[in-house]
Amino acid sequence: MSTTLESGTQIRARGGLHLTFKLGEETYGIEILKVQEIIGIMAITQVPRTPEFVRGVLNLRGKVIAVIDLRLKFAMPAQEDTERTCVVVVQVLDADQVVTMGIIVDEVSEVLEVSASQIEPPPSFGASVDTDFILGMGKVGDRLVILLDVQRVLGTDEIQMIESLQREE
Repeated sequence: MSTTLESGTQIRARGGLHLTFKLGEETYGIEILKVQEIIGIMAITQVPRTPEFVRGVLNLRGKVIAVIDLRLKFAMPAQEDTERTCVVVVQVLDADQVVTMGIIVDEVSEVLEVSASQIEPPPSFGASVDTDFILGMGKVGDRLVILLDVQRVLGTDEIQMIESLQREE
């Protein structure tokens, strides 16, 4: 569902519960319904010839899942893992098939209720900057939460590559 403002800008985010997490100083949120679980950082097996943002794969209770370093995906500087570093296990759709993958974040904050009235459209940075993965900007008190479309954080080709990684292991 999306809302179109008078300016023609669309807000694709819905009000509801969002899992919030930190990357650097910024707070991000994803719809809680996309989150399967949150786990501490664990041993990740590197896979050769994958993009830099693919940290590798891990064995999650017998199921191999690909793990994405969200810092690197967003072209942020790499950072050493800490005791607060987490893997958020999410589910995305690819051609009617559910793909489970992990995204590494600096730390998980909280589950936050963001009402539709608190959401504004993502800012426009011009045609050269792709912000299609941002659903909206949540204004909660004096905080700004960047609401992500986890489905669009990775492109279709990247999701298919992740699926093939998980099948190979």
